[in-house]
Amino acid sequence: MKKNFYNNYKPNPDQMALFPKISGNTINGLGERKIRNPDYVYWGNDPNDIHHGDLQKWFYTVDPGLKEYDTIRKERTEILQEPLAKTKKTKTNFTINKINNFFSKSIENKFFDKVGVTKFNPIWSFKGIKISYKNIVILGFQHNYENIKKSPKPEGGLEVMRQYKRAAYGAKYFANWLRKNGWEAEPLTGPMSGKITMIPPAIEAGFGELGKHGSIINPEFGSSFRLSAILTDCPLPYTKKQSHEVDEFCLNCKICENECPPEAIFDEKKTVRGIKKWYVDFDKCLPFFNEHQGCGICIAVCPWSRPGIGFNLANKLMKRKKRQKSS
Repeated sequence: MKKNFYNNYKPNPDQMALFPKISGNTINGLGERKIRNPDYVYWGNDPNDIHHGDLQKWFYTVDPGLKEYDTIRKERTEILQEPLAKTKKTKTNFTINKINNFFSKSIENKFFDKVGVTKFNPIWSFKGIKISYKNIVILGFQHNYENIKKSPKPEGGLEVMRQYKRAAYGAKYFANWLRKNGWEAEPLTGPMSGKITMIPPAIEAGFGELGKHGSIINPEFGSSFRLSAILTDCPLPYTKKQSHEVDEFCLNCKICENECPPEAIFDEKKTVRGIKKWYVDFDKCLPFFNEHQGCGICIAVCPWSRPGIGFNLANKLMKRKKRQKSS
């Protein structure tokens, strides 16, 4: 294990005293071979309803020393409290041109940075949550690299909050567009868990592949972005799942693994709720995350996240795959 500035980290004993007897990994389904819906493990909509709720409350006692934290939290709350537009009685039959025009103009105006659409799979909702909508829209919001690379300093966490604020606005903006055109739509945004897990539908909608650090990687943004979603029955065209050989890259890359202070990133895939995938040790990750009002080191150090790197890296990996097939 390569040593870094934070490798001598020792968890705060006051925080550790709040850990429940049950492991967060157990709640997440680590080692389970049967596919099932996820349970709430953290960022519960009500911390009193989850095992790790006292730790979630403790998170907010940490003072990052930047006034902007409170400002952005307040602004995001105001966005979330804004009522949605009334749904028009007559449904608009969208043309592909109209949809693509809305997408391109929205990205140009920075309402969101990436969009994908896929059929909603009921396995993505948290246990006990029923989703009646047929489709899900996923939106992406890219971090400013110069800010996120300061993680885990407060400036890095502040950048994450900025993007969650954008994510809240973007989801409501998209949902309102659908509703004004006659289609029921429900916006979903973080950091609270909400009703669904967003990474699985984002992967299906073409946002990229799961990386060793538990975040999605794509050539455009690396792993340096946040998500929000919209549930709807509107028959928007689906976007295709993408492969950029990220999986093979992560098998051989140890950068995030070495840079993780609590050594929470596994060097091999794990079976989680019946699916073999990259997984981060929740019990090891959470104490450091909480004490720093978020972390983001693994996102910041990921080679894919560096501006201008991802597309060249993806091209090299695809060319190598073609050579291997032809040999």
